Amino acid sequence: MSSLLRLATAGSVDDGKSTLVGRLLYDTKSVLADQLDAVQRASVDKGLSTPDLSLLVDGLRSEREQGITIDVAYRYFATPRRSFVLADTPGHVQYTRNTVTGASTAQLAVLLVDARNGVVEQTKRHAAVLALLGVPRLVLAVNKVDLIGYDEAAFTVIAKEFAAHATSLGYAEGSVLTVPVSALHGDNVATRSANTPWYDGPTLLEHLETVPVAPDPHEAAFRFPVQYVIRPRTAEHPDYRGYAGQIAAGTVRPGDEVAVLPEGLRSTVERVDTPDGPVAEAGAGASVTVLLRDDLDIARGDLLASAEHRPTVTDELTATLCWLSAKTLDHGTRVLVKHGTRTVQAIVDGLVSRFDEQALSTVDEPGKLELNEIGSVRLRLAEQLAVDHYTDSPRTGAFLVLDPGSGDTLAAGLVGERFRALAGGA
Repeated sequence: MSSLLRLATAGSVDDGKSTLVGRLLYDTKSVLADQLDAVQRASVDKGLSTPDLSLLVDGLRSEREQGITIDVAYRYFATPRRSFVLADTPGHVQYTRNTVTGASTAQLAVLLVDARNGVVEQTKRHAAVLALLGVPRLVLAVNKVDLIGYDEAAFTVIAKEFAAHATSLGYAEGSVLTVPVSALHGDNVATRSANTPWYDGPTLLEHLETVPVAPDPHEAAFRFPVQYVIRPRTAEHPDYRGYAGQIAAGTVRPGDEVAVLPEGLRSTVERVDTPDGPVAEAGAGASVTVLLRDDLDIARGDLLASAEHRPTVTDELTATLCWLSAKTLDHGTRVLVKHGTRTVQAIVDGLVSRFDEQALSTVDEPGKLELNEIGSVRLRLAEQLAVDHYTDSPRTGAFLVLDPGSGDTLAAGLVGERFRALAGGA
């Protein structure tokens, strides 16, 4: 089991997301004593008999609403069984791009609904965006069950409705769990509640601690974007030529056969260096210097990849974009595509479809994309890139779209057509 789980939270405004996140931090003892004291004092001032745990996270929210800090807040907590990185995303419908940012690296997402309201349109929109991003597992936290008298029948209706929607988005049985919780009172968040004897599933925290996370990036095919070529040319290292960077996926060992892309040259790994000396192997996330047996012309922006399991080398991309700019994306727009350590010029060759958040369907040939919209586009590249489909290798299946003039980020891109599961589904 992985020792780290990356998760994101999403939900409509006032569904109790801040209280749930605060409850997780509180119940896992991830709150500093002075923070808890401040929350307790503020709660007393508000006339509350119990701590308002939403205050543990609402400090940043108030700054966020003033435009001071980033739109996605990251929380870190741990239990003896696992460590967690939680991306807390805004609930407002106009912040789709922030949900995309928070969920882009998530292995699981927790969607909140108010038990009194059930599954609403924003719940369906968030689930659809998470499906587009390929988040493999969902948890529906039916919050405020105390306000419906812990009614099993009402919970069952919500669970069945959401399960049907998740299935229409392509989620398989077993990848979605629905949990009745009260973030305010702690029911089924970290401890099992006596108020829901009819619920025999895990608590939210139990599920987060035990859910398998796959695929492990160490088990994927080797991918290594070259960041820098090291050639000291000193008396001590006259012939040293190493390629420095961070392993995006897979594992590398001396003796491995690799391809240098996009050119397609082949060589064998001679050595893998780290600041602490050579190692027998290194895996995804490690920053290393790779030395090859052959003296090849390799530069920043090249990709070292498994010779047996290569990515696709292409000068055309069909990709899903989340448009992040106030500028409009039109057919013929010229952009830069930043993929790994390589940046190439590109032109929008066609807008294939747009995800309609309101109808939860797709619109063919939309003509343009505007702020917060998600669409499928064709890009023609001035140079070849070595890319993977996003579902096969997220690190080498994702890219950024930049403004050629200012360098501003215009969009986040995922290689591949991500709308097929939604076509006619929702």
